[in-house]
Amino acid sequence: MPYDESLAERMRDALARTKGIQEKKMFGGLCFLLNGNMLVGVWKNSLIARVGADQAQESLREPYIKLMDITGKPMKGWLIIEPAGVADDDLLQDWIKRAKNFVQSLPKKSP
Repeated sequence: MPYDESLAERMRDALARTKGIQEKKMFGGLCFLLNGNMLVGVWKNSLIARVGADQAQESLREPYIKLMDITGKPMKGWLIIEPAGVADDDLLQDWIKRAKNFVQSLPKKSP
């Protein structure tokens, strides 16, 4: 199944002014990296977000959220946010902000 191009475009718009962003096709979808570290992405019709293990556990209490498990093994610190969880741009921005808060704490990777 291809990924949701409209969600990808909304993410491009949301990240347009962020320095250090790269796009890369991964997981059968599209990921956005910040300073070489995976940040957020589109998988099928959902947002994937790297928020760190602690934030991920807390976020599971919210609606439309589940651990990212596309291979049979959950990815630590990653979430899948169903389409209803990013239905408007404010919700999308909030998830991107949460992911940035975590990923900015990681060391930069060389290109």
